[in-house]
Amino acid sequence: MASKKMEALGSVVAAALGDKLVSSTLALDELTIVCKASDLPSVALTLRDHADLAFEQCIDVCGMDYSAYRDEPWDGPRFAAVYHLLSVKLNHRIRLRVFAADDDFPVIPSVNDVWNAANWFEREAFDLYGIVFEGHPDLRRLLTDYGFVGHPFRKDFPLSGHVEMRYDPTQQRVIYQPVTIEPREITPRIIREENYGG
Repeated sequence: MASKKMEALGSVVAAALGDKLVSSTLALDELTIVCKASDLPSVALTLRDHADLAFEQCIDVCGMDYSAYRDEPWDGPRFAAVYHLLSVKLNHRIRLRVFAADDDFPVIPSVNDVWNAANWFEREAFDLYGIVFEGHPDLRRLLTDYGFVGHPFRKDFPLSGHVEMRYDPTQQRVIYQPVTIEPREITPRIIREENYGG
């Protein structure tokens, strides 16, 4: 029964969005739609204001880096923003995926004017993935330090980072220095007691 409901939702979405809908996938009883970044503002308004859709709430926005998706080569744009939307009125959910056209400088329009809840989520995606949300009222880092270099959730970001910070008691301030983590072999050390187990 639930899959028929999602199929019906997919038909309504396809009719409402028309040629602005790039693709629609129904898997595991979840509907995922894709639109172009240039169409995102009008698609978001349609999803929110259409009487048969009424997605009045943005639950989450997350960034994605598809450079090595499922351990296979990815043929397509590298960065995307994924919006999880909820219609409280009609009791259904949808996932909206939007790919940035440029891999070197990913830009996606902000939906903050459509759903105010997207504000912090877009800042988080900017901070961690480097996706720029054009038209965002206050796009700045949210989780990393002000002087942080790079975007830590990108798949090409080094696991140990570029710099580390520590408090220096002689200078009485926080200082930055190159990472000093040395590679080490992680081998479990087994300690056995005499007469253990018998």
